[in-house]
Amino acid sequence: MARRPFTGALLALALMSAGAEAATFRYAYRVDPANLDPYALAETFTLSWLGQVYEPLVGRGKNLELVPALATKWEQPSPEVWRFTLRPGVTFHGGEPFTADDVVFSLKRAKMDGSDMAYTIGSVTEIRKVDDLTVELVMEKPNPILPVQITSTYIMSKSWAEKNGAEKPSSIKAKVENFATNNENGTGSFRIETRQPGVKIVLKPFAGHWAKPEHNLTEVVFTPIQSDATRVAALLSGEVDMIYPIPQQDLDRIKGSGKVEVLQGAELRTMFINMDQKRDELVESNVKGKNPFRDVRVRKAIYQAIDMVAIRDRIMGGTSRNAGEMVAPGINGYDKTLDERLPLDVEASRALLAEAGYPSGFEVGMDCSNDRYVNDEKICLAIVGMLGRVGIKVKLTAQTRAKFFEKVLSRNTSMAMLGWQPLSYDSHSTLQDVMNTPEGKVGTYNVGNYSNPKVDELTGKVETEIDPAKRQALISEAFTIHRADIGHIPLHQAGLAWGVRKGVSVVLRSDDSLELKWVRTAP
Repeated sequence: MARRPFTGALLALALMSAGAEAATFRYAYRVDPANLDPYALAETFTLSWLGQVYEPLVGRGKNLELVPALATKWEQPSPEVWRFTLRPGVTFHGGEPFTADDVVFSLKRAKMDGSDMAYTIGSVTEIRKVDDLTVELVMEKPNPILPVQITSTYIMSKSWAEKNGAEKPSSIKAKVENFATNNENGTGSFRIETRQPGVKIVLKPFAGHWAKPEHNLTEVVFTPIQSDATRVAALLSGEVDMIYPIPQQDLDRIKGSGKVEVLQGAELRTMFINMDQKRDELVESNVKGKNPFRDVRVRKAIYQAIDMVAIRDRIMGGTSRNAGEMVAPGINGYDKTLDERLPLDVEASRALLAEAGYPSGFEVGMDCSNDRYVNDEKICLAIVGMLGRVGIKVKLTAQTRAKFFEKVLSRNTSMAMLGWQPLSYDSHSTLQDVMNTPEGKVGTYNVGNYSNPKVDELTGKVETEIDPAKRQALISEAFTIHRADIGHIPLHQAGLAWGVRKGVSVVLRSDDSLELKWVRTAP
């Protein structure tokens, strides 16, 4: 487990003296945080944004290495117990002191029904307070990777939540809201000053934060701008200091502006297609009395009908990386020997469909977001056209991410495109959360209900195995079985592209997370 998932880089875009005058930093992303409750939705952007105002026990540094956050030390007094020593003198934005009671409350809340973060502590059976600054997490079996699993599991104030009726988590999937949905009280380096959902959020540095500031900001203004053209125009006009992502078609124009630096890198999120393999009859199909996706020949036919080279070159501007495996290079457990796509073969696809009993194809619905992933709707439209060539007529439903997640996480879908970036940067997350048979707190994002008992068994062993070589063998075996099953269809990892005004320095990490605590800007 000594292997680090990915090495990012500190990209300084201007030389600035330590005494430079502090300033306002304005930036834009495609969408707003989906919810201010840190357990409402396990979405990468929402969690990374909330990481400015909330903090976990164990954090990530500039190179994605583990660093102390609200815990200064973590150790295993026994194989089934992780002990966390908490940071003294920490206060919440509301002035409440941070203690072990807040940790116990928060982690129990994160395990409740409705929480989308329960999987991060799924192995934990008991959360106990040792003293005001010590907490122990107990498991039935050893879990050597627990610290990397909880780097986005944020801690809330127990007294604040109880005072405001937010003892239970709000939930996007279950359409449950409470005070924490639209209000925050974290320990992070920034606090929310004002918020107009969907319009603007103003943040201020938290004067009581425990760490010495590395940033020089006095104010941050975040604006969600869904339109690519409007977002780019705001950057080039100086209305904002940074945007992400940059549309691929605008990269050269922005680079040539002389006003902006473009930061590029490789993303750790893998995009893939889910197919409902559980129902006896699909909810959105003209095939009655049976489910075509239960036949591996149909799943393989869909795989071989999708031209990922065309998607990469024509839609992604050549910046994406086609994937044959469900995890990206840089994720612990990645196996290069498995990262090879099945060949594009339209004739073979038609033959497989005919062999499976669908010589004329069939009709099916597909769900897609239109504001969550890079070029998400365009990719789905391209796939619709490609499947049409082999006789599969797809009715596409492209929606905003809030409606999309509400639908697919309730598994009211026949086929859907999703992306997954393990918060732990470890393959176990993909195995447990995307590929494991949905049951209890596991398989949460396995919206197609793929199920193989051997994969489930291997997933459990991966979590507890401490020998790196044996653990890698288990991961590779699970991915090999899943590949043969075509449990999902891996697509690609998109390229990262941020546009930053000259005079501003930020840290580009492969998790696509902007950390305000490291931003420095000239006035």
